[in-house]
Amino acid sequence: MFVDHVKIYVKGGDGGNGIVAYRREKYVPMGGPAGGDGGKGADVIFVVEEGLRTLMDFRFKRHFKGDRGEHGRSANQHGKGAQPLIVKVPPGTVVKDEDTGNIIADLVTHGQKAVIAKGGRGGRGNSRFASPSNPAPEIAENGEPGQERNVVLELKVLADVGLVGFPSVGKSTLLSVVSAAKPKIAEYHFTTIVPNLGVVQTEDGRSFVMADLPGLIEGAHEGVGLGHQFLRHIERTRVIVHVIDMAGTEGRDPYEDYVTINAELKEYNLRLTERPQIIAANKMDMPDAEENLERFKEQLEEDVQIFKISALTQKGLKELLFAIADMLEHTEEFPMEEVKDETDTRVMYKHEPDPRKFFISRDDDGAYVLTGDEIEKLFKMTDFSRDESIKRFARQLRTMGVDEELRERGAKDGDTIRLLDFEFEFVD
Repeated sequence: MFVDHVKIYVKGGDGGNGIVAYRREKYVPMGGPAGGDGGKGADVIFVVEEGLRTLMDFRFKRHFKGDRGEHGRSANQHGKGAQPLIVKVPPGTVVKDEDTGNIIADLVTHGQKAVIAKGGRGGRGNSRFASPSNPAPEIAENGEPGQERNVVLELKVLADVGLVGFPSVGKSTLLSVVSAAKPKIAEYHFTTIVPNLGVVQTEDGRSFVMADLPGLIEGAHEGVGLGHQFLRHIERTRVIVHVIDMAGTEGRDPYEDYVTINAELKEYNLRLTERPQIIAANKMDMPDAEENLERFKEQLEEDVQIFKISALTQKGLKELLFAIADMLEHTEEFPMEEVKDETDTRVMYKHEPDPRKFFISRDDDGAYVLTGDEIEKLFKMTDFSRDESIKRFARQLRTMGVDEELRERGAKDGDTIRLLDFEFEFVD
């Protein structure tokens, strides 16, 4: 089965916890704090594996979770960081964040890597919190939670040339005679339901990859027929070869076919119209083909090269392949979308207010509910088994302005404050 679109869940490993420990050595009466930091959690990394051709493996495993880092130990021993979780994907895989729609990675070449979910940093041990005013702190952090996200994987075929056209116009036959590919060919619509790739070599030694893509029909940009299953794979092609049944064996008008399919390409993505096109007037060995071609040329408004061919009798193919090879030599790749670089560490200073670190709402029972990534991460990294850690957490909330906003919302002594699955009382 050819699978080219899946949704999966990925989560980086949580960082290991820091610990509270002290030096207890003979003849060292005031050893001081000696709690080590936790290790970093595992990153989830996607790597391109050249031998893969489908996303089939992701149909059976949809959750990928990195290991957590080791906890810190006494004597200032830091926990070991977890090894990255390597996930292999086929060339041509685009990784998108399902919630934001941003492209995280566009993985094309063998061995190319991308961090999809970062592991959390290790929590700090109590050695990190020592100060002149508090030389023996009872504070340690839990590990930072690993990044988690739902991602969409789309496989887009890596081909230089894409054959487009209505079903049964002869795309599969054309590919089968110009390359070693053996696509399924039959006398019914949608024989081709998955992209077929073939390496084509011209007589003068030039070569390129050609894709016979599933047939396109009117409304495909909205998902009609094979819809996006077709259109997704044409995005990477540099040259479009428009195969037209010039004999009209299906009872359709060749020019209307041409206009309809170009309209679908434009509706799907305007950038597709930038690609140079070549028209392959197929089935020229059939009756009425010559008359239809003359009428087609009269109606054609664009300046597009037209080659008369017969894929069945292999007539005219040499000239077509030379023209395609020539066009590829002068056509660069068309980047469809920009990959958001999440690893860029440069800071751009702008006069902008800080994003909200927390939000306050009310539950049906009257409890105040605190939410927000920043405050939830702070909560998860707090060790509530130690009083000093709890006091530090309360100070951090006060610094963030949580106490003040709760008062403005009408919170009074004894009111319930809810954060994740935990509840505590508000003290004014």
